[in-house]
Amino acid sequence: MKSEPSAAVQPIIIIKRKKVVKADGHHGGAWKVAYADFVTAMMAFFLLMWLLNATTEEQRKGLADYFNPTIPISRISGGGSDGLNGSSIFTEETLARMGTGASQERSVESPATAKDAESTPTSEAEQKAIADNLQSLKESLGEEGQALSEHIMIKMSPEGIVIELVDSESTPLFPVGRSQPSDLLIELLDVVSEAFLTFENDIKIVGHTDNRRYRNDAIYDNWNLSADRANTARRLLQRAGIDRTRIREVSGKADTDPLIRENPAAAQNRRISITILTE
Repeated sequence: MKSEPSAAVQPIIIIKRKKVVKADGHHGGAWKVAYADFVTAMMAFFLLMWLLNATTEEQRKGLADYFNPTIPISRISGGGSDGLNGSSIFTEETLARMGTGASQERSVESPATAKDAESTPTSEAEQKAIADNLQSLKESLGEEGQALSEHIMIKMSPEGIVIELVDSESTPLFPVGRSQPSDLLIELLDVVSEAFLTFENDIKIVGHTDNRRYRNDAIYDNWNLSADRANTARRLLQRAGIDRTRIREVSGKADTDPLIRENPAAAQNRRISITILTE
């Protein structure tokens, strides 16, 4: 018996998959940006260290002013022809930001500095002479009547000789809560101004009040009142012949500097302080 032929053997198909590996471009370029930022920061840091070591305080201020956007023009600016020294805004016909300006010999001096350079401290002998003159004035008033002398106090301070024109309950220098002068204050300042005419020192006028407040939290308060009273004294002194250029300062301190600290409401705290500047 002849066997039947076996079924045709099917061929085995083998699929070979080839893995293709592509380069990723050296892991990208982000690290280059980070490295460049690091190198830039280090360069800026070392440049800053060099500038701090190689410049003076004035030059560093000029650099700071130049890079500070909140100061468009400063007294010392880095925008001048000398990048470190800068130029001053006190120059003729030229702004500092233009990079040119006047020579140092022609620069304009600050008025306050010029006045300070001209003024010299008063000697001890001159201070004693002024104090003796004022004390003699007070004693002469006491001989004529106590109405004026009881309102005058004389003391020394680091700034100079202080004349306190103090108030009292019976004879006030100003009406309550107002800055209009009384006849007593006008007479006092007329007498004091005569003594001021014997020397040339500058003077400072400060107004003071007690601690009593205006009602209902008024906008006009003791600060305004003390300043207005000091201005009233200034006008009376000028009317009596005191040169306005001698008056260095006019201000009000409200009740922040009482004469009688244990009693802030005392009448003596309402006063006008006139300082004869000796420094």
